[in-house]
Amino acid sequence: MTEQGGDQFSWACPSCGRRVPTRFEECRCGFKKDELPPAVVTEVPAATPARSGAAASLLIILGAAIGLGIAVYIVQSHKEQQPAPQLQTENVAPRTADPSEPAAPAADGFVAPVTGSISLRPSTEPATNTVAAPTPTASIEDIVSNALPAVASIDAGNSRGSGFFVRPDLVVTNNHVIEGQSSVTLQAGGNKYTARVMSASPAIDLALLQVYNANPRQPTLRLGTAASARPGEEVIAIGYALGALSNTVTRGIVSAVRETQNNVTLIQTDAAINPGNSGGPLLDRSGTVIGINSMIISKGQGLGFAIAVDHAVSLMNGRPDVSTTTPMASLRQAIGGPSEADTTREKGAEDYAQVVEWAARNGNQIDASWQRNAKLCVASATSTSSDHPWFALLLPNGVKMAVSNLYDCPGWLDTTKQNAAEIKAKMDEAGEAARRQGVYPGTLREIRQKYRMDWSGWN
Repeated sequence: MTEQGGDQFSWACPSCGRRVPTRFEECRCGFKKDELPPAVVTEVPAATPARSGAAASLLIILGAAIGLGIAVYIVQSHKEQQPAPQLQTENVAPRTADPSEPAAPAADGFVAPVTGSISLRPSTEPATNTVAAPTPTASIEDIVSNALPAVASIDAGNSRGSGFFVRPDLVVTNNHVIEGQSSVTLQAGGNKYTARVMSASPAIDLALLQVYNANPRQPTLRLGTAASARPGEEVIAIGYALGALSNTVTRGIVSAVRETQNNVTLIQTDAAINPGNSGGPLLDRSGTVIGINSMIISKGQGLGFAIAVDHAVSLMNGRPDVSTTTPMASLRQAIGGPSEADTTREKGAEDYAQVVEWAARNGNQIDASWQRNAKLCVASATSTSSDHPWFALLLPNGVKMAVSNLYDCPGWLDTTKQNAAEIKAKMDEAGEAARRQGVYPGTLREIRQKYRMDWSGWN
């Protein structure tokens, strides 16, 4: 029970509101304590007995478990409502460069001009059954339009072929295009250049050309990797067909990716590859180089082959791949074709036939001059048992000159001897080269007979 408006030390005066100590019975205002109204008694409810410790702990644990379950349910429901993430695809290609410092990575492959060491590392991630959506690519017309200024024709004297710029001062081509030459002439995008053979690998049939007075704005091509090539994939071949038909573009698919017995990777394609296309780029649908067009198998149809660009990358890094035979020889062995010695012999015969054909054309001109002037200027000539009486000029004292006051016989005879000596020098040189290549003597004789140039006096 408590006093209304007071406590144990004072009481409240209802008249003036002052608090009056309990020892005083009257307030200053005159109100007396005994006039206070009766105090109100308030019942205080009894305290609820505390639950036992074990019961309280059990309730707390149960409540926590229920709360955790509700939270997990809410989170799981939220995840199921979110859309599945889309697979991101990206073409991965090796970085490429020059031997001095590492190259900056490109989004879809090597971008020239380049610096640094090129690293080709096959993916170590296991294959999955997930099929990613194809990456959008440019049209074939756009790819070709961008690539053509970077493709060059190569004039190596006796042969012509193609190549392509990987940086403004560096061109990749086939070794058989520039074989035997130390410098060549290039033409690309209306510009002419001179280049030296910087590095060559006959075993892989690749070569690098360093361009003099390079144009820093010369367009270049990106280098990828043959590891990205898939059978059925569309590819584009660009080059100078027959060495004269500039900007020849053909299209096909990757028929297969093959490894020769000597670890040379070849991309087989049905895109038409003609003589003169050798050394040109084989592009994928992103415009990236995956191979160097190199050879065809004439026994079949649509059997073209490009050397994997990975081998060119190794050559650029100063680490050319090693092979004991050329890619063509490995292919011929695989399909049961002629051996490398047979191939060399066949090429030697072809080269010899070209020289004999040239000699026959020039010999015909000497024949015409001989018929006009020999009656006046030649007293006698040694028989050579051949179709060309002027062969006697190639023998010591083979021709005796007549004296004529009507014509300059000494001048004519000296000129004719010089022309005949030039033909003999070429014939002897070609015959020696053919013998070194294993061409049989009977084959050489048949070639000479074909062009009416057979004579026992050839070395």
